[in-house]
Amino acid sequence: MGRGRSGEGCASVSDLVTGDAVVLGLRPARLPSRALAILLDLVVYVAGYLLISVGLVLATASMDGAARAAVSVASFVLVLVGVPIAVETMSHGRSLGKLACGLRVVRDDGGPIRFRHAMVRGAFGVFELLMTFGSVACIASLFSERGRRLGDVFAGTLVIRERVPGARVMPVPPPPPWLAGRFGGLDLSAVPDGLWLAIRQYLTRMDQLDPQVGASMAARLADDLVARTGAPPPVGVPAAAFLMAVVHERQSRDAARAFRQRPAPGAAPVAYGQQPAPVVMPAVAAPAVGPVAAPVAPVAPVPVTLPVEPPKATGFAPPA
Repeated sequence: MGRGRSGEGCASVSDLVTGDAVVLGLRPARLPSRALAILLDLVVYVAGYLLISVGLVLATASMDGAARAAVSVASFVLVLVGVPIAVETMSHGRSLGKLACGLRVVRDDGGPIRFRHAMVRGAFGVFELLMTFGSVACIASLFSERGRRLGDVFAGTLVIRERVPGARVMPVPPPPPWLAGRFGGLDLSAVPDGLWLAIRQYLTRMDQLDPQVGASMAARLADDLVARTGAPPPVGVPAAAFLMAVVHERQSRDAARAFRQRPAPGAAPVAYGQQPAPVVMPAVAAPAVGPVAAPVAPVAPVPVTLPVEPPKATGFAPPA
């Protein structure tokens, strides 16, 4: 197997990490789905604003112009700014449009948003969405790696997709039978999760790759795995078969750890690259058999004669 640079083939991970250093598999929403969600929200809010405005016009007909203008501005701020902030705060980032499109607003660390996040988003939304008709929000979302507008940047939030189609998990092909158990003594503690993920993705899709490309990728992944374990694979083992055997060994260890299986007392691990020694069962000595005693003739039972007492009188008449 040809030597490759260590670290190639490792899958890239998301940059959303919680305070406990747990990587989150969140998928940021893109511009089309966000635009559709905002459009649905605006239709609802504008319709509600128009209904409230008609009612306020009828209710304030006797007021002067300044009072009617103040009531109109207050209703505008309340319906188009205050209501979205309240809805996002109480629903933890799910407005009506986002709920219909399968979206949600979360913090940068993946947690639910609070009032301050919704307030910053709503304040910037007046400029980004209402005053500029969404042009500033579209430009900012296109230039953002995670599709965030200015309100998301300053609020520290992110719009993600909650409804993600589940991908079918393909099983890893088993290793050749002559490689089963050959890597029981291999140290796999230094292999990162990214490399395991890359190896698993390759093994589940290697039949769909070009043979030349697949062989080159298997060689690079095997070289990375060898660099992490510190022990070269046995001579004559193909790269793909080596990867299958090592992944199978890791799965066996995980299963044994999950079920708390422990090796038998005194059993030593199989050395790397060696065939496992056959298990020799200790000989069990047969129990000693002494001389057989001669059969004893059966003894006839002795008849016992019991004295017969005459029946006692009971006062009843005997039967006829």
